[in-house]
Amino acid sequence: MKIVLIYTASWIGLVFLAILNGAIREKTYGIWMEELSAHQLSTIIGLFFFGSYIWIITGVFRIETERQALMIGSLWVVMTIVFEFLFGHYVMGHSWDRLLYDYHLLKGRIWLLVLIWTLISPYLFYKVRY
Repeated sequence: MKIVLIYTASWIGLVFLAILNGAIREKTYGIWMEELSAHQLSTIIGLFFFGSYIWIITGVFRIETERQALMIGSLWVVMTIVFEFLFGHYVMGHSWDRLLYDYHLLKGRIWLLVLIWTLISPYLFYKVRY
């Protein structure tokens, strides 16, 4: 159970990486690209950032079982969605429609890939390492 608490706390690092990724997008390439293209590029960069961070964390704090890896990924996804919607709506003032828009794959919004990667990467890295 201790490892789950460690991974719950390590989720904060994912938040900082997401904020950093968004800031990089807004201050650099997002200025010169269409919004959708910038969103897509930012998502790909975010996948790399998250993957690198998760690879490091899973190397430092050993996941003991497949079940534990899946539980960690599931916990991170739930925490991410709750944070995204509560922070996005109540702190940033975004409408619910705007927040849901990033989940619209048919309009090229690929944010869902980040959630899928967040869910499966602890399991994949566990399988690669152990």
